Amino acid sequence: MTYALIAVAALMFGLYNVFIKLSSDHIHAVLGAVVLQFVAAFLGLGLLLATQMQSSAGQLLWSWRGLLLATLAGVAIGLVEILSFYIYGRGIDVAVGNPLIIGGSLLVTTGVGVVLLREALSPVQLAAVGLIGLGIAAFAWEAARQG
Repeated sequence: MTYALIAVAALMFGLYNVFIKLSSDHIHAVLGAVVLQFVAAFLGLGLLLATQMQSSAGQLLWSWRGLLLATLAGVAIGLVEILSFYIYGRGIDVAVGNPLIIGGSLLVTTGVGVVLLREALSPVQLAAVGLIGLGIAAFAWEAARQG
């Protein structure tokens, strides 16, 4: 079940980037990000209300730390959305921009996981991350070379 959810999340994240690219020529970057965030907030609120109404426990799990970290995640994704609208609005193809953005984020999250959160990776996993880094570098170099 978890892998099916991962596949659906990957599909939705890919479509999210495609829709930002397609809309970036038709809407101001910040307005596009605001619309996107409002839709996501209303969808999330609806799901929260539905799950709470169906829950027999009735207790909503939360903490101040959880709210702070979720807020910081919201700031980060809000800035990514605005930057994505700007990037794609300047003519970068989604087939180029998305691998660079997502690939770069993979390196950041893996680095934070290993260095700051003390998460362990096997030698094969570390080698795979290194290959991702090399792939991103080659991809960016070729994209810059083509102009």
